[in-house]
Amino acid sequence: MLNKKLLAVVIAGALGITGCSSSDDDVKTIEVDLRIMETSDIHANIMDYNYYSGQTDKTIGLARTAALIHEARAEVSNSVLVDNGDLLQGSPMGDYIAHEFKSTNQLADTHPAYKAMNTLNYEVGNIGNHEFNYGLEFLDQATAESNFPYISANVYCEVDDCFREVKAGEPLFEPFIIKDQLVVDKNGDEHTIQIGYIGFVPPQIKIWDKQNLDGKVVARGIVESAERYVPQMKAAGADVIIAIPHSGIGSSENPSDMNAENATWALTTVEGIDAIMFGHSHSVFPSSQFADVENVDLDKGTINGVAAVMPGRWGDNLGVVDLTLTQEDGAWTVVNSQSDARPIFIKATDTTEEFAVEPDADIHAMVEIEHNATLDYVNAPIGKSSTDMYSFLSLVQDDPTVQIVSNAQIDAVAEAASKVDALKGIPVLSASAPFKAGGRHSTTSDADSYVQVPAGDLTYKNAADLYLYPNTMVAVKVTGAEVKDWLECSANQFNQIDPTSTAAQNLINWDTHRTYNYDVIDGVNYKIDVTQPNKFDGDCAVVNADASRIVDLSYTDADGTTFTGDELASKEFIIASNNYRAFGGKFAGTGAEFVVMELPDTNREALAQYISEESETHGEVDPSADNNWDFVTIDSATTLDIRFETQDSATADKFVEDYQVRPMTKRTDLTDEFGFAIYNIDLQTPVSN
Repeated sequence: MLNKKLLAVVIAGALGITGCSSSDDDVKTIEVDLRIMETSDIHANIMDYNYYSGQTDKTIGLARTAALIHEARAEVSNSVLVDNGDLLQGSPMGDYIAHEFKSTNQLADTHPAYKAMNTLNYEVGNIGNHEFNYGLEFLDQATAESNFPYISANVYCEVDDCFREVKAGEPLFEPFIIKDQLVVDKNGDEHTIQIGYIGFVPPQIKIWDKQNLDGKVVARGIVESAERYVPQMKAAGADVIIAIPHSGIGSSENPSDMNAENATWALTTVEGIDAIMFGHSHSVFPSSQFADVENVDLDKGTINGVAAVMPGRWGDNLGVVDLTLTQEDGAWTVVNSQSDARPIFIKATDTTEEFAVEPDADIHAMVEIEHNATLDYVNAPIGKSSTDMYSFLSLVQDDPTVQIVSNAQIDAVAEAASKVDALKGIPVLSASAPFKAGGRHSTTSDADSYVQVPAGDLTYKNAADLYLYPNTMVAVKVTGAEVKDWLECSANQFNQIDPTSTAAQNLINWDTHRTYNYDVIDGVNYKIDVTQPNKFDGDCAVVNADASRIVDLSYTDADGTTFTGDELASKEFIIASNNYRAFGGKFAGTGAEFVVMELPDTNREALAQYISEESETHGEVDPSADNNWDFVTIDSATTLDIRFETQDSATADKFVEDYQVRPMTKRTDLTDEFGFAIYNIDLQTPVSN
């Protein structure tokens, strides 16, 4: 019997087909290199500009990512470009466009994101969770101006015409698209391959944007949707399938979680997917951050053998996956891959110079009008502050940048609650977290990511800096016991300190707790005992049921009566928060069943209004921290070496010197790989009240 190769030669020779070698023993191999490029989590950072500092920023912006796109495209014969969402929200430019839309319910022009992207020849776009922040009408009008199609395989209309003319049970966008792609093989011959693109978004959009989506859409699990549609894509003729999940890497321990927010690892187990272009968690893959994840090859950039890439956030990286495909018996097979994230900026080191790509002048020109309008928008005055608001110490003591947000939230929710009979008389607290506290994780960092608002005149850009996200105001009703457990989960932000050790001990848990989950609850007083183990992990799952880090928790009412212990545990409170936290169900006292009030304004708008009203009434707003929380003083005969990191700058040095609650000493003898200053904090010396 003839083998397949020899049979192919015989048939080709008989039919006079070209592409065979002169030797009867050899068949020309059809091999194609295909490059897939990805942008993700641009968050309306079209310009390479920091609207908070008022300066060009070499580290961000699609205008600079575009230079890498042009370069990467020119290197190869065959390439495609995709976007993975979280595109329309996140920068002051995105805020400005949404603000203008809100006044008329109409976009005056093509969204600047699409003005820029329409110059870059994208094949397809996927919807991210933040695309829903401004409502379905905004999403409809904005995406209508893109010159590339959108996909989303796990979001459906719950009722007729919830989005455009989509009927109940139908997806908002096409679940997948298969496009013909003309490619050139390594011998210079042309072929047409069919590339299938399928996109996903976290099903938690129904929680995070409840006010925009409730009763309108349903969201299904990412993996279950892939298992439904990928076989259909294969049956429809897709030669290569590219998954574009707006979803982080997730866990290898529970890949069957149908409602997982981060499901990329699980997606790699779905048969038929050839490459995954993922995002959402603002990290970079491949990178050493994921060295401990099961079945990850960082050298090749694969997860369970599947090529994958995640390009950071704000345009700081371009994701690149190179696939090698061969054709046999008419079928294309991926035989090799290489994944990399290409940065637009690399900081100088002792041995290398700074690297930065130049911005795309065409994109600058495209969005010049919106850029200038954004500058006017963010620089409009709204009030005055009596003191500096810097977040350099927001993880180690009560902080003015968190305090002013809490004050604004309590003010807004207390006024609204006073008009609801069932809520009158219930004390209003506030939960707020430091959104910009150094941007540091286990292997990545942003030493400039701190709120820096000096005393004096305040503008809208200051309010946007203080409250980074366009969340909406939501309040929950809880008991004192739930307040305590809420704080116990927040306390996972700190590592456990051994009071008998002389070794260096890092106070901040950067590995498993994100700073935006470090909620400070204002309106009560409490201390955190970091010598005790955590009761909860970073996801608020119980790890030590009997542990208790939160001590001396108390509430004092307007009459001066103080509640503690069992009396406090059973007392009812309203906590002012945001839609992300209140509906999230992660912290004790959160979830839809606890929600008692949804305000129409964003937290940022409430903050700006609070600043304006306080400034008008008192001449300025006072954001001074009330120091309602502190650490328990450690009683130990051992001299402890407890450390934390913050920005290394003269401004930070002065702020630490002027505002430290506990003694802090900068370690000039130590260096930090990410450029942070290292401080010792004294938790052994009692603090006078």
